[in-house]
This record gives sequence, C-alpha cells and structure tokens, in this order.
Amino acid sequence: MAKRTIVALPGDGIGKVVLDEAIRVLEAAGFDADYVNGDIGWEFWRNEGNPLPDRTIKLLEEHKIGLFGAITSKPKDAAAEELSPALKDKGLVYSSPIVGLRQHFGLDICVRPCHTYKGNPLNFIRRGAGDTIEEPEVDVVIFRQNTEGLYGGVEWSDPPEQVYEAFLTHPKFAKNFGHHPKEEISISTRIFSKKHTERILRAAFEHARKYNYKSVTLCEKPNVIRETSGMMYKMAKEIQKADYPEIELWNTNIDAQMMWLTKNPENYGVIVAGNMFGDIVSDGFAGLIGGLGFACSAQFNPDSGIGVFEPTHGSAPKYADYPVSIVNPIAMIESACMMLDFIEENEIAKKIRKAVAEVVAEGKVRTYDMMKMSGRPDVIEKGAASTKEMADAIIAKL
Repeated sequence: MAKRTIVALPGDGIGKVVLDEAIRVLEAAGFDADYVNGDIGWEFWRNEGNPLPDRTIKLLEEHKIGLFGAITSKPKDAAAEELSPALKDKGLVYSSPIVGLRQHFGLDICVRPCHTYKGNPLNFIRRGAGDTIEEPEVDVVIFRQNTEGLYGGVEWSDPPEQVYEAFLTHPKFAKNFGHHPKEEISISTRIFSKKHTERILRAAFEHARKYNYKSVTLCEKPNVIRETSGMMYKMAKEIQKADYPEIELWNTNIDAQMMWLTKNPENYGVIVAGNMFGDIVSDGFAGLIGGLGFACSAQFNPDSGIGVFEPTHGSAPKYADYPVSIVNPIAMIESACMMLDFIEENEIAKKIRKAVAEVVAEGKVRTYDMMKMSGRPDVIEKGAASTKEMADAIIAKL
C-alpha cells in the first residue's frame, strides 16, 4: 500500500500542540505517513481575509484526509475589527473555516463517540438506592447531520426585500413579525433535505447494526419544530421499519434528553440528530465521560472518501501562551484513532486506544482537568502532567 499523506491542520491556540502530540503517538504506534501542513484559522483571516485559503482546499482535494487541531471563531463585528488595516472596509465577512470545510466537501456525516474510561476521576457518578454511589458506564455514539439545519448559513440581518416579502406570505410571520421594520429583523433558517436526512439516519442505523447496539434514538423536537424535526422522525420510522426491524427506534425531545442523560445515560446507544441538536447533545454526553478533553469526532463524505478528524474542544488561546502546555491531548489522540478507523488501519487504532485506557486506569499520569484543578500555569508544579507528559505515558504503554 502506498504511503499515506495526511493534511495536518493545526488551526489556532492549543490546536498545534495537541496535533503535534497526536502525531507523535501515531508514529510510535507504527503508523507511517507523510504530513503536509494546511493553513487554516484566525491568522489567515486577519492577514489574508480568508480563514480557509484555496491552497488548503486543494491539499484536501488531493490527499483526502485531514487531522485538525482547533479553531478560533468570533462574531462578525469582532472578526472585522481584527482584520489587518489593508483589508478593512472591503466587504469581507468572517465565517467559520471548519463549517466552510464541511460544506465545501459535503462532510455531512459527523460521528461523536462518548465512551467511559475506567478509572477516569471525571466520570459521571450518581446517588443510587440506599445512598450508594453508582458510576454508570456510558457508551454512546452521536450521529450529527453536519451541513444543513441552523448551521447551513442561510441567514440575513435586514433581509432583502424579496426575502422579506416571501416570509410575509406565511401567516405566522405576518402576524408575529410583520409589524417590525424590516431593518430590525434577523432571520436564520433551519433547512433539512430528504437526501441528507436519510444519509445521516442510515449511517446511524448501520453503525448500530455493525456494533450491536440495541437502539437508535432520534433526538429532535417534532412536537414543536413540525416540518424539519417532523420530517426526520417520519423518515426514521420508515427506514427502521423497512430495513432495520431488529433495532429499536426511540424518540426523545432535545430538552428532555438533556435531563435524562444524567438520569440514565447507560440506556442510550446510538443517537442521531440534526446539526444544532446533535452539537448540543454530544457536548452533554461528553460531560459525562470527562469533558471536552475526551471528546473526539469524525466528519466525512462517504462518496468522496474525504474526511476531517478533530477534537470538539475549542482553541483555548490563553492556554496556548503557557510556557509548558497543560491541556489534555486525549481528545486529539482519539480523533486520530477515528482517522485510522476511517482508512482501515484498525489494528493501530485499537493499540492506541488500549494504551490510553491503561494510562487512565493506572492513574499515575493525569492532566490538570483529570486532577480537578483550575487551568493555571502552576498546575505542573502541583503534580499535573503536561500535554507532552500525557502523550509520553501513552507512548510508553505502546
């Protein structure tokens, strides 16, 4: 097999340091690849007016696999203020480069697993019968539709006249918003297509079948958001009945799900949702397994074979300036394992996950979050492992 080329996308803040440590772990585990750097993030927005340069798009078109660190995103006006003087007042509008990647390459399947590591002091615990303490095992995989819905980018402030007039044809818009001046209205749309709704539903059911999960839970709000959530639920019922009768279909509202996930998280297996609700519920479940330091993700287009793999945490710029990095690299390392699964290097992925599990269970090496400390520069002096030391411990287990 030809040697792989991976597009390394460090991004902003702590992205570079966690990506570097993940690559060290990959190499120690025996994954032989070339890495080419892709420019993405805040620096390129400020200096070029584009956080996702065309040269980076071309790299991913050629090599297909990206390993991504973290991104800084700011609201439109704050982003415009940080442009270099030569680029100001040229009509440039900031948009998230990772959302841009998803939409450009049609990375509509997003997978976010949340699995308990035994021995992790951050695992969710609850009070059981007789005042006992229970630590339920969480084994949930969230399938999030990644390119449509509220993140589709179809939105306006002071909408164009034809858009405003079109909305006025809806009686509820006319009644509730028609009396507001057009320039005082902002509109964000939530658009679902049947094609991509079916793709994410089938991806969730296929995963449940492959890995022997008993249920797929649709987490939306069809009783209120009747057209989009309602369409998704109707399609889920049809697909389950026709093609996956052995897998139970559960239906939960997003608000109720956020309550139930701390009552009985062990009851859930595969969860599928639209873009925004998938984002919310995946962060909720990540909190039960230790937080964003353990939250990994994959996003890919099964037709083109293009995939980008990233932790779900942000760029945490204040930590990037510390003389010794203190952030937990496990989410990035787990994201690299998802990349290995995608390119069918499953044995190497299995070996790395086993090493991570052993380090967590042993408990001798813990980053500041695992020691329940505030993220200050002095945590290393107080016994917390640095980012590099955590990666070193995983490599030692390998």
